[in-house]
Amino acid sequence: MSSTTIRALMQIDNLQPKFAAYNGATVQGSIPLSGDTVLIGELAPGNGVFSLIDRALKASSCEATSQLVEREFGFFILRSPSNAEVTAAKEAILAELGAPLESRVKPEIASTQIITSVEPYQAQLLNKWRKGSLLVPGQTLGIIEVSPAAYISIAANEAEKAAEIDIVEVRAVGRFGRLFISGTENSIAVAVDAAVAAINAVEGVSD
Repeated sequence: MSSTTIRALMQIDNLQPKFAAYNGATVQGSIPLSGDTVLIGELAPGNGVFSLIDRALKASSCEATSQLVEREFGFFILRSPSNAEVTAAKEAILAELGAPLESRVKPEIASTQIITSVEPYQAQLLNKWRKGSLLVPGQTLGIIEVSPAAYISIAANEAEKAAEIDIVEVRAVGRFGRLFISGTENSIAVAVDAAVAAINAVEGVSD
């Protein structure tokens, strides 16, 4: 599978409660719990995801949370309460691809926004399609956009670690990933800074 590009591959330990709950409400398969470790990946071409997940599940006791192919890319999430089992799954995927982790695409932040005192009509528009917490008018809204899309998962988990925030929406599939979080002005500022730092710390090669 040397022609497969690792657009994103990340192992996230200590899944935070709200991000775990968000995933539990939106995933297709095994529901991740708070404290779990997850392996999240994005591949091109997308169809490579099927054989890679088969290899990873056979090499570990991980369970499949998500597996899908959208217009351009394949996306997956594997979960386990054991960090070691997720590591085994990751190593199996890298062995199948014949590529080191460092060959993954390095994420780039496309934009960040902080909107204070969200106006009621805009809040209601966002609430129409959100899958997480309701956005309450008057709260502060933080938005982060990153490419490749799957890396937005790191942003969501680190934002929750850093501050008391609510997760409104996490879009981790497509050309860009987007995170919408809400809370007080100070908590959103802290959370956005932590999320951006976590994304910038990911090593990889330029796309």
